[in-house]
Amino acid sequence: MSTIEIEVLTSRDVPLGGPRAMTVRRTLPQRARTLIGAWCFADHYGPDDVAESGGMDVAPHPHIGLQTVSWLFSGEIEHRDSLGSHAYVRPGELNLMTGGHGISHTEVSTARTTVLHGVQLWVALPEEHRNTARDFQHHAPETVRVDGADLRVFLGTLAGSTSPVRTFTPLLGAELLIEPGATVTLPVDPAFEHGLLVDTGEVRLAGTLLRPAELGYAPTGADSLTLVNESDAPARAVLLGGTPFEEEIVMWWNFIGRSHEDIVEAREEWEKASDRFGEVEGYPGDRLPAPALPNARIAPRKNPART
Repeated sequence: MSTIEIEVLTSRDVPLGGPRAMTVRRTLPQRARTLIGAWCFADHYGPDDVAESGGMDVAPHPHIGLQTVSWLFSGEIEHRDSLGSHAYVRPGELNLMTGGHGISHTEVSTARTTVLHGVQLWVALPEEHRNTARDFQHHAPETVRVDGADLRVFLGTLAGSTSPVRTFTPLLGAELLIEPGATVTLPVDPAFEHGLLVDTGEVRLAGTLLRPAELGYAPTGADSLTLVNESDAPARAVLLGGTPFEEEIVMWWNFIGRSHEDIVEAREEWEKASDRFGEVEGYPGDRLPAPALPNARIAPRKNPART
């Protein structure tokens, strides 16, 4: 097999959650790459001492055209949504919420949380499903041992482990915990492109060194990925993958549409508290207001052309 060329994407710091914002490290989207498969958004946060940071407190806010994927390394987050779901996000357990035509939800770290650490990911819905009904799924994957690594596959299939969680395009999502100095080779679908987001340690992906908060992008064509933990402590990373998402998308605030007009309409309906997004019960505070729209039309995004 020919050598895989890995593209290294660095993160930027972004305040999240309105007035009581916590800072997250965002690796998707960015100018160099909008999507990896249908993965269109990757925030990485912590470890945060909530006694100092205040933790997470995101008031009711809307989504359209996407699925949210919540995955924690430590801490606990209380989730409420307008479907009526009331659930907890805990380490090693997946919460996936579908906001097709419209949903709203809240995310609040619990009083039991001392250190908050994890990732928040979004998946773009394809055109034929982007107005699907709101939904919520929970899954606690078993740990799978491969060479010198423990894997938890929360979406798709890897190392013989398959998640039962429904998605609308072929996807892969897994947490990898790699022993110090270990080399792990994982068979993967060559129709998928992949991204490896490093949380702790330094991991060499197909010969390219990735440091914490960096994301290594591997294009389609590879039938295996080799990872080496270059650290003298366990390394943790999240592996994302999927078939290339060929549609252009328009992303603004918490909305994914196909046109500027889609975004304008969704914003107007959120501001007038329409039934499109429903109501979240049990949150002791006001909804997040939508930010002002930019003066210019919101341009669609797509990945750079593959060569």
